[in-house]
Amino acid sequence: MRLRAGLQAKFLSIMGVAFLVVVALIALLLYRQERIQAEVVGVSRDAMRDSFVESLRRHGEGEVAQLAGSLTNPLYYFDLDAIGELSRAALANPGVRYVIVYDNDGNIVHDGSEEIPSYGKRMDDAMAKQVVAARALHTQWGESTFDVSMPIKIGQQRLGGVRVGYDLKAMRTYQDSALDQLRQRLEELGRRQLLWVGLLSVGLLALGALMVWLIQRWLVKPIRELADAAQAIENGQFDSAPPAGHPNDEVGDLMHAFSRMSHSLARHDRDIRRMAYTDALTGLANRLAFREWLDQRLLHLRGDGGQLGLLFADIDDFKRVNDTLGHDAGDDVLLQFAQRIQDTVRRIGGERALLARFGGDEFVILVEGSRERNGEARTVATHLAEVLVSELGQPIVVHDRQVFLGTSIGVTLYPEDASGATALMKNGDIAMYQAKVAGKNCYRFYSRAMDQAVERRVHLEHELRGAWDRGELSLVYQPVFRLADGKMVGAEALLRWKHPEQGLIAPSVFIDVAEQSGLIETLGPQVLRAACEDAVSWRDTRVGADPMFVSVNVSPRQLRSGDLPNVVAACLRETGLPAQQLHLELTETAVIGDEVHASSLLSRLRASGVKVWLDDFGTGFSGLSHLRRVPVDGVKIDRSFIADVLRDPDDLALTTAIIAMAHSLGIIVVAEGVEKEGQYAVLRERGCDLAQGYWLGHPVNAQEFLVLLG
Repeated sequence: MRLRAGLQAKFLSIMGVAFLVVVALIALLLYRQERIQAEVVGVSRDAMRDSFVESLRRHGEGEVAQLAGSLTNPLYYFDLDAIGELSRAALANPGVRYVIVYDNDGNIVHDGSEEIPSYGKRMDDAMAKQVVAARALHTQWGESTFDVSMPIKIGQQRLGGVRVGYDLKAMRTYQDSALDQLRQRLEELGRRQLLWVGLLSVGLLALGALMVWLIQRWLVKPIRELADAAQAIENGQFDSAPPAGHPNDEVGDLMHAFSRMSHSLARHDRDIRRMAYTDALTGLANRLAFREWLDQRLLHLRGDGGQLGLLFADIDDFKRVNDTLGHDAGDDVLLQFAQRIQDTVRRIGGERALLARFGGDEFVILVEGSRERNGEARTVATHLAEVLVSELGQPIVVHDRQVFLGTSIGVTLYPEDASGATALMKNGDIAMYQAKVAGKNCYRFYSRAMDQAVERRVHLEHELRGAWDRGELSLVYQPVFRLADGKMVGAEALLRWKHPEQGLIAPSVFIDVAEQSGLIETLGPQVLRAACEDAVSWRDTRVGADPMFVSVNVSPRQLRSGDLPNVVAACLRETGLPAQQLHLELTETAVIGDEVHASSLLSRLRASGVKVWLDDFGTGFSGLSHLRRVPVDGVKIDRSFIADVLRDPDDLALTTAIIAMAHSLGIIVVAEGVEKEGQYAVLRERGCDLAQGYWLGHPVNAQEFLVLLG
């Protein structure tokens, strides 16, 4: 068979035109390369100068502001040793030429040296006058020095100031060196590019010659290629379609038909494999595909001695999204999470990292290390886990609402933790569960001790089931007093567990187990009913006296269920306790997780007459601004503030501010953890409404509390 007339000529003409175009483009590219190098050097010089100036300014202002804050107490007490220690530490920083601490008159107190030869001397340099006159952070630029100064104040009283000088000569030297390196690097890249252009030209010529040879020798044998393609399709290689040829004759028609059939078979095969190995919602690999990947990697690594890191990531409190916003919103959240995880894995995990969705809200990631770099898998897994926790902790916008969710990640390593796929996946799941137990939104590495911890936790959960019915759980009550007259006005109900074998179990342990396992949804109503019944007995004991309230803690899980108002209403109705004598305490984190949902439930509770208090206020980083959007009747200042209110001016100031701002919003303030008479006196002086703590009264059981009432 012969080539049709004109085909070879047309091909040679096309190759000639293409070669000329390529030559012209190469010439233009070389010209532009030279111009761009010059422009890059110029732009880099300006950008580097501006960047250095701005970076030095920000660094200097931040460092001096921090140093001024650290020097407040030493300067106030004129502690030269402490001032010298801080000054020398600052003077040791790279690029710092001098550190001067001065008083209000501009006299030098310390210069960072051991002997302080300039002590008591007045600063007389060119910048000193503006430094002494400055009442805030002040910067000055000299020929070779950048001077940053800041007054040192305690309250509104100025004690003096501190100034730090930074050497600009080192910055300019570094800038010139960097530009020289950049210029040399650009020249080297230019030479490399020229070499590659030459190789590309040679390659194009070789390719043209090869194509001519192929047109002459191999394009005329389509029948054999058809037979080979048919054999490949028979063996399951559906993508082995014959090359197209002879579009105007019968052989060409046959080749086109054969090609279409091959592509159709390949497409159907890909669809079947995609459905079998791909998650339908996110498009990621599914459990089946990941397990096959993992088996293949382990088989390869057993002879190579490499390492693997397996990360199990589970979205915290994802059920809350489905329950409150619907499953469509949940799917949207999963898609956004999957995209964030995929972007992070590509950026940090490397080319051989694998990502799959195991179903629900669980994702699994595989990263690989090497035998040559021992510990690399652990390093990569640690970095990836840290970044994932940070990235996935950012809010997600769904249906025009911000949703805050965290991620718990469990990490296990091969061959350190296990040698088989099944054991690795089990270990990763255990580690992820331990991250949940540790407070969520964090990561944990698997350890042998985790197996025992899981067994203990499962055993504790089993023991907790039915503990109320067996009489092991009971309530104690801690009195709450009014600071104005020292009168007891109520009590907080606290749950205690006396195990028949282990004795008293810490509430922080078994309450967390109840929350994680869902038992709190059963225990919560039981505790609420018992507290209401005891409060009714207090009323019957104190006939004619002012009624006393009982406060009961409500877990985040009870709040998320959405049925809390109905449970409270039924409890009040059945026990006969007036609604205004029941106070419910919720933590900040439970409320700010979903303010819209929480506000709706709290509004229903308050409408019934029940009081709502925000517990552990000040530890959830929510700020008083949230009190305008979440309806509450009171806030309980966390005991960590009260503990240091007598010796820490900051805690005293924060406590005073919370009391004042809460009162301005019509909210009462309760202090918890009052353990000293001085704390009680300070709180009463600052206008705090109520208080509780060991100095006022320890938690006692219901019978002992009745004795207190008498």
